[in-house]
Amino acid sequence: MEKSNQTAREEILEAFERFKRARDEASRTGDWRIWAACFTEDAHYIEHAYGEMHGRAAIEEWIVKVMAPFPTMAFPQDWWVLDEAREAIVFCCQNTFPEPFRSDGSPYAFPNWTRIEYGGAGLWKSEEDIYNPQRDAPRVFKEWLRAGGVTRTPEQIKMQHG
Repeated sequence: MEKSNQTAREEILEAFERFKRARDEASRTGDWRIWAACFTEDAHYIEHAYGEMHGRAAIEEWIVKVMAPFPTMAFPQDWWVLDEAREAIVFCCQNTFPEPFRSDGSPYAFPNWTRIEYGGAGLWKSEEDIYNPQRDAPRVFKEWLRAGGVTRTPEQIKMQHG
């Protein structure tokens, strides 16, 4: 029996809420395997600065490595849109560094547009991140470091991941 659009909509939105909670928990704990578990085994991930990953295991390996040096970050969302016909969500979030903040009290952050496609069973079959990897991320990261931001040392990373 085919799902009604309403059921599909609710299922996709529930999966999106789990996706955001997993991302926030992964950031809080530093265990990005939590977030990688939101993808299907055969998921496809396009990241314009890092290339393409095929499969949940590859996504996990990449995200664990790339996020290891970073302290807890936040990803507040500016907006999101559901494309029911394609079972996809497009959203804009801010990749936000923790303290120190700018002199006006605002965090160091850069925007990221993301498109995720639903794969069923509460999992996502694809993601594409869209931002300016040549300008936004490196510039904001360097500004944050100059303001006193600190990344994790290799020793801290090793202790955390044992």
